[in-house]
Amino acid sequence: MRTIENKQHAHELIDRLDPAMMITAVRFLEFIAMNPIAQPIAIAPVDDEPLTEEEDQALDRAEAWLKKNHGKSIPHEEVLAEFGLSMKDFTLK
Repeated sequence: MRTIENKQHAHELIDRLDPAMMITAVRFLEFIAMNPIAQPIAIAPVDDEPLTEEEDQALDRAEAWLKKNHGKSIPHEEVLAEFGLSMKDFTLK
C-alpha cells in the first residue's frame, strides 16, 4: 500500500470507531508518532516510592540554592564546560 492509501485507510478506520474509543485511538497515535527515545519514558511506571531522608534533604538543598540564586539555574553549557565538554558531544548521530 502506498502512503496516501494508508492514510485514507487510517482515516476510514478512525471514522468507524465508537466515540468512546476515540481517546484510546488518539493516545495510541500520539504514542507511535512520538520520538522513539521518549517512548520508554512514556510507558515507564510511575515512581511512587517514598523519598528517603537523604533524597528529601537533597531536594531541600536544591530548593534553597535556587531561592538564593533567584531561581536562576546554571546553563548546561556552563556545567559541561567545567568538564571540557560541549553540547556537540551529546548530539545523536
